[in-house]
Amino acid sequence: MEAIKAACIQAAPIFLDLQATLDKTEVLVKEAASNGAKLVAFPETWLPGYPWWIWLGAPIEGVGFTARYHANSIALGSPEMARLQQIAADSAVTLVTGFSERDGGSLYMSQAVIGPQGDLLLARRKLKPTHVERAVFGEGDGSGLTVVDAPFGRLGALNCWEHIQPLVKMALYAQGEEVHVASWPSFLLYRDVIYAFGSEASNSVSTVYALEGGCFVLASTALVSQQMIDMLCDRPEKTKLLSPITGKPGGGFSMIYGPDGHPLCSPLREDEEGILYADLDPTKIVLSKSAAAPVGHYSRPDTVRLVVDKTRRKVMSVVGEDVPSSTDQETPQRADAVV
Repeated sequence: MEAIKAACIQAAPIFLDLQATLDKTEVLVKEAASNGAKLVAFPETWLPGYPWWIWLGAPIEGVGFTARYHANSIALGSPEMARLQQIAADSAVTLVTGFSERDGGSLYMSQAVIGPQGDLLLARRKLKPTHVERAVFGEGDGSGLTVVDAPFGRLGALNCWEHIQPLVKMALYAQGEEVHVASWPSFLLYRDVIYAFGSEASNSVSTVYALEGGCFVLASTALVSQQMIDMLCDRPEKTKLLSPITGKPGGGFSMIYGPDGHPLCSPLREDEEGILYADLDPTKIVLSKSAAAPVGHYSRPDTVRLVVDKTRRKVMSVVGEDVPSSTDQETPQRADAVV
């Protein structure tokens, strides 16, 4: 791994407005790059924002958001994805961002890893959306459990509570991950009654990931903005669920951790938008793993080991279909089916 400066974004999207949030993404990436960052990390479903309504009322209450959320999600190969790739290329940074991926009539909680020349190095889907997220999003598959070669080293990413799934984490550790992007939503919802949803528990998960994996972790969290509260909370009870302590914007607890779990920068206020920076020194990985390398000298594969199926899931496979020969003049040629 090469030493780099990394940037971790703490901000609120322009909720349910893909184009405006792409504009904001460009501004933030340019700012990070101007300050020397070579890696920029964004929160879970940054584009076009996390669908908080699924936690705030009965399913029927969210129907009014469905079409708009779908329309403001991103399809692979779309002009919007091309623009995201251009944003990375224009600032010559590696960009990791969460986005709602549109694929036909389905949505997925995805992350894009884009190289500094604008190449899409990885588009992965959250393996198992959490709880009521499954009312909006489909599941990913093992093909997304991939660590890529970024210009500075081995880079991986997971979303939110994928970080409390031990086997999922091990799948990335085992691929020699050196830098990890942990994309989170805001730590605001329900936090007065469900401790696991708050910043203390969630940040501890990111800390443990760094310590276990012996890698750097950029834990990027979004903010819940006043715009989002106004849009989503049509009753006081919903405001109490979304922002239970103050009823105000907040929920940002971004941080960058070293491979020993130590914070590498000072936090922002939870209601403050900004960018966290840290210098990632590869010698810290060496020192950390000299004590405990989870896939090296501190492992026991003769006793416990992980099996990962990285097959990309398909809804249909074609078998037994004849392909006309080039000498068959009576049967028209046709393209092979792509599934």
